[in-house]
Amino acid sequence: MAKPKLALIPAAQGSELFSVLPSSGVGDFDFSRSGKATRINSQGLIEEVDDGVSRLNYPMIDGKVVGCPHHILEPARTNVITHSENFSQWNLIGITVTSNSVISPNGSLNASKLVATSGTSNKVIAQAISAGTYTASVFAKKGEFQGLFIGTGAVGAFFNLNTHTFRANYTSAPTSYKIEEYGNGWYRYSITFTISSSDNLYIGPNDNVSNTLAITGNGTNGIYTWGAQTEVGSYPTSYIPTNGESGGVTRSAETANGSGDAATFNDSEGVLMAEISALADDGTYRLMSVSDGTNNNRVTLGFDSNKFITELKANNTNIWSESIIENITNTSKIAFKYKSGQQNVFLNGFKVINKTNSFTFSSNLNDLSFFEQGTSNPFYGKTKQLQYYNSALTESELEKITSWTSFTDMAQGQQYSIK
Repeated sequence: MAKPKLALIPAAQGSELFSVLPSSGVGDFDFSRSGKATRINSQGLIEEVDDGVSRLNYPMIDGKVVGCPHHILEPARTNVITHSENFSQWNLIGITVTSNSVISPNGSLNASKLVATSGTSNKVIAQAISAGTYTASVFAKKGEFQGLFIGTGAVGAFFNLNTHTFRANYTSAPTSYKIEEYGNGWYRYSITFTISSSDNLYIGPNDNVSNTLAITGNGTNGIYTWGAQTEVGSYPTSYIPTNGESGGVTRSAETANGSGDAATFNDSEGVLMAEISALADDGTYRLMSVSDGTNNNRVTLGFDSNKFITELKANNTNIWSESIIENITNTSKIAFKYKSGQQNVFLNGFKVINKTNSFTFSSNLNDLSFFEQGTSNPFYGKTKQLQYYNSALTESELEKITSWTSFTDMAQGQQYSIK
């Protein structure tokens, strides 16, 4: 089988996304992000990386790191919570905060215990937020209380910290919720909601019985929390620490582009293959393309809503655009073969598209970037590998490069638990 002309296999962090092929470095992607960001490291701990440094993020299954890392690219988000870890700076309602109580998901002794004061009353911490659509999240671990509330005065949810499940709505239901395991008893609980006027974000312990904020405390019992985040958007992104900054902290959008040159790509035939997953099904285009640097000539693949999408454009003419329904938040291997009179798309070892369109590119392909073209529809997601072949592979070869090598490989790639 032919050797890829360009291959990105995440193995190092830095100011670029480093490609192992070509060895000259011409396949490296220029990377950009203003400000720090966090990742899950090889020990399963959350850690910060510096301004402008790419992120190798490790997948976790059942709270443990499993498999190889991926590059993660995320959109700009702002954590509007001004004290994400120092909960004593929030408005305390029937709560006392014991700081530095247990080891947090970043491996430090800096998680807090939210203790419910004696008597029956509302037991929450609060921080003001303005009108908008948000995703609010917090890392929580059961204590004597085994329930969690997160929400506002109008919308919220109760979670069972013992079974790690959604338990009940509060007043109005959130648009969606998510529960992610981080190990050592820690889970990240998040809800997405819309409020039409200013309100407070509330976080507090719950008795797994009451569907109100009022519970009975004794001045000792509570739950453990760390890393609160409230961001404008329809899904949670990686944790953004704050420490009293006015207006919160922003992680800028990440970009990766400029890989390859005219000698890397074939204007007549080739294959673009990627092992990728989406951050969420958010209804937007998130694309990568081999192009001539314009919108006139390009080979494109990526995500659109809950679908994979593949597009071919030549001489400023749309040759075809096809989509494949799939769970895009699971890792999949997709390959797009282009050649005049012969185009194939393979997904996870199966041929899903076969076309015979004729086309001719009007200028040389010279760039592979995590965009549709220029700066439009940037790719946000997780990339475990990216390959480009400068010749059209056979169908058996396309099947091979998009197939899982074993059941374990498939289970890890699809983020399944193996019991």
